[in-house]
Amino acid sequence: MIVADQKPIEDIKQMLRGKRKVLAVGCGTCVAVCFAGGKREVGLLCSALRMATDLAGEPVEIDETVVQRECEQEYIEHLGERLDEYDAILSLGCGVGVQSLADSFPNTRVLPALNTKFMGAPSGQGVWEERCQGCGNCLLEYTGGICPISRCPKQLMNGPCGGTDQGGRCEVDPEIPCAWYNIWARMDNLNIQDELMEIHPPKDWSTSRDGGMRRIVRKDLQKPELDEGDS
Repeated sequence: MIVADQKPIEDIKQMLRGKRKVLAVGCGTCVAVCFAGGKREVGLLCSALRMATDLAGEPVEIDETVVQRECEQEYIEHLGERLDEYDAILSLGCGVGVQSLADSFPNTRVLPALNTKFMGAPSGQGVWEERCQGCGNCLLEYTGGICPISRCPKQLMNGPCGGTDQGGRCEVDPEIPCAWYNIWARMDNLNIQDELMEIHPPKDWSTSRDGGMRRIVRKDLQKPELDEGDS
């Protein structure tokens, strides 16, 4: 899932300066799971903002709503029926959600209440860790399902560095387990550690961020184009 956290309230309050009425829009998917932008978080943040703006002598009227997914048009299009009332939308979605709202409602200012962090998973109570950087050329087949790109601070592709301690901790941060220590342990447990000895070509990084905005097109999911003369 996409993991995010809320911006400091002072930063959000600064964004709202000069605004009279704002619609706060939460998202019921990823950021709700990481307790950053679900119904509860929308309510708490809006209460805090109302109090903060009142105390500053610049009160802002803030309405609240939560959609299932901010990143999909079908879940947000109904918001357009009421946007004439508002000076801005305050999005408690990830960066994709913010941009989806801005694309759908180009005449309304959309403000981000969250900082989008990474794609990750919970590793403990109240703890989320990065697991994927979306490099577009997945190599988890060769590394026992453990990603060295997201989980090794040095992004080493061919084994551990010389700084790993005997307990399998990372020299960059001893709180982080060494990704390659865990890769070897996983492969050994599966009795396929010999596969780590295989030589693979250098990773193709052209599928990552170097080429600008990435896109997936599934022709089989698109509506067929009508020939001229068809109605």
